[in-house]
Amino acid sequence: MSIVKINVLTVPAEQREVLEKRFASRAGAVEGSDGFEWFELLRPVEGTDSYMVYTRWRSEEDFQKWMSGPMQSAHRPAGPGGEQPKPAASGSTLWSFEVVQQAAPKQG
Repeated sequence: MSIVKINVLTVPAEQREVLEKRFASRAGAVEGSDGFEWFELLRPVEGTDSYMVYTRWRSEEDFQKWMSGPMQSAHRPAGPGGEQPKPAASGSTLWSFEVVQQAAPKQG
């Protein structure tokens, strides 16, 4: 079955809009990657300043290929003169899971 990667980003309140705009500007950057299955950017509602970046992949190998190629390109400097913009997140932790059960809504 698939694997799930959740990048937990600590984002100060004043940087939330910056983070969301950066992700919106990269829309479509991961969808064409081999083995990619799903993406969600989850905004905290209350009790935390952590965003979660949820991705689902066919295999660990597919995720690692994306990490070493397209993901690196997506995070290259985009500022004037090739400067790297200040990170919106003040911390990051990557969680990894294997999907052992899944369910979808019943059809019909």
